[in-house]
Amino acid sequence: MVRMGKDYYKVLGIQKGASEDEIKKAYRKQALRFHPDKNKSPGAEDKFKEIAEAYDVLSDPKKKDVYDQFGEEGLKGNASSGGPNGTNFNYTFHGDPHAMFTEFFGGRNPFEHFFTRNGGADEDMDVGDPFASFGMGGMGGMDGRDGGMGGFPRSFSARTGGLEKKQDPPVVHELKVTLEEVLSGCTKKMKISHRRLNPDGRTTRTEDKILTVDIKRGWKEGTKITFPKEGDETPTNIPADVVFVVKDKPHPVFRRDGSDIIYPTQISLRDALCGCTVQARTLDGRTVSVTMKDVIRPGTKKRVPGEGLPHHKRPEQRGDLVVEFGVKFPDRLSQSARDAISQVLPAS
Repeated sequence: MVRMGKDYYKVLGIQKGASEDEIKKAYRKQALRFHPDKNKSPGAEDKFKEIAEAYDVLSDPKKKDVYDQFGEEGLKGNASSGGPNGTNFNYTFHGDPHAMFTEFFGGRNPFEHFFTRNGGADEDMDVGDPFASFGMGGMGGMDGRDGGMGGFPRSFSARTGGLEKKQDPPVVHELKVTLEEVLSGCTKKMKISHRRLNPDGRTTRTEDKILTVDIKRGWKEGTKITFPKEGDETPTNIPADVVFVVKDKPHPVFRRDGSDIIYPTQISLRDALCGCTVQARTLDGRTVSVTMKDVIRPGTKKRVPGEGLPHHKRPEQRGDLVVEFGVKFPDRLSQSARDAISQVLPAS
């Protein structure tokens, strides 16, 4: 059958029967040559669109098969004989040539590699061999120095025919929680603003999003909560993960030691020597009596089992409340008090 209409093979500069890799290479070459951002000649935009349509057809096995048999007229349902098996195929190119170009090159700007010499853009560069800037002389050669095919940068993907996107480093935020919230668990709602790509694949918009973090009972300081790919999205990147790291808020009374809660208290020198009972607060607002009969040295600790925080792996079990004693020494003593103490206390 004589083919009518556009010759997509001629548009890409290849022969009928070209392989998938040859079609990809041809599109890459022609799209770079006629991209309107680089080619300012009249008709470059129309040629760029025509190249995109040719690649859209020839890179799709089903469309390519119909085109090879019936040409553009049969592909678009205009031939009198119709399409395969007497049916009309009715193909119409609705794609965005610029979005196709961006997707093909993995979102990265290929001109940084193909059109730059000595740090500047060369508008008149001959892109007949777009790989010349890599010192490849086309697709041949494997030297392995860059971990890939003969001089391709590491981000180049031979499988996709484009440049792979790299994911941005994680965006880390502190998530401050009170000890009371760690005791009982809670839900935090964090509002973030991030950029998202528009359907054209090139421009971006700013969106607000609420991320919900369920703080589990007993979570340790330093626990990380990751929200994958919630960072800014651009044509040249994979969005970063957003990571929240649990951080204890300073408490006016307690401090944390793992699953234990430290309750510091100050007693007099008399109580330290003679013994005392302390009413220690708990994290949930109760008080417990802690009696000490022996001499209390500064830094002495007394444990109250089960009054601490839940264990992060076994929240049904809790750590201890640890009463930590400090001793307040008097600023001065009367002579009579000195004489009494010297009579009672041993000299050594």
